[in-house]
Amino acid sequence: MADAHAKKHDYHLVDPSPWPAIGAVSAFILAVGLIAWMHKMFAGAAFVFAIGVLGIVYTMIGWWRDVIREAEYEGHHTRVVQLHHRYGMILFIASEVMFFVAWFWAYFNVALFPVDVHQVARTDLLGGAWPPKGIETFDPWHLPLLNTLILLTSGTTVTWAHHALLHNDRQGLKWGLICTIILGVLFTIVQAYEYGHAAFKFSGHIYGATFFMATGFHGAHVIIGTIFLIVTLVRALRGHFTPKQHLGFEFAAWYWHFVDVVWLFLFAAIYVWGAGSAAAH
Repeated sequence: MADAHAKKHDYHLVDPSPWPAIGAVSAFILAVGLIAWMHKMFAGAAFVFAIGVLGIVYTMIGWWRDVIREAEYEGHHTRVVQLHHRYGMILFIASEVMFFVAWFWAYFNVALFPVDVHQVARTDLLGGAWPPKGIETFDPWHLPLLNTLILLTSGTTVTWAHHALLHNDRQGLKWGLICTIILGVLFTIVQAYEYGHAAFKFSGHIYGATFFMATGFHGAHVIIGTIFLIVTLVRALRGHFTPKQHLGFEFAAWYWHFVDVVWLFLFAAIYVWGAGSAAAH
């Protein structure tokens, strides 16, 4: 009878988990609290938002713990399962690419056609120029260039950590991750400083809206990627990952490289090209 329940395949049939339901409810509570807080709909909205945040953090910790246990201690992540996880991560990053395509589309839609005979109001609002008249853009060769160099360097350090792991160099893995995390935090600090000194706001015109949505969501992805790398570092310090099985690290590295590439497009399109078109006018 024992053999009847023995595993005779390479697939991982996951056990029932509470985390999708808990995560969904927490995200709903967070959204309701945030919307109510911004619109000042009722007292205590900030408290509701905080409950949603705590629920999401709890879900992240619990779900990651279960996945780590399945991979490291229960042996569920066979080569077939790892392959399928890679497909899943590739599809996830592809969906993230399309997310940013939307913001680039919004930006170029007005940047390339500030004068549109079919939308007279657009011409009036933008003054027939891009960036709109009265908008003082950032100097791309100051803080934006610094942040570009920071992210490019972080891409190098995470690659260093990856190569160290493949050669079973635990010290190289540790220090490569530490350097990448420090650079990620530094990027966030520089961007926060830049936002604090912006000569324009989010509201009032399409330039501020597209700028802050595109760069702001990228900044959120940098923060998420930094958390991803911190979890990876903690696991590395606990002896997880081997040269042949290190999906957690690999996915963190993929995500970080994705963040790097998106920033290069943002830097080229919004900071450099945008400033150049403004100077031309």
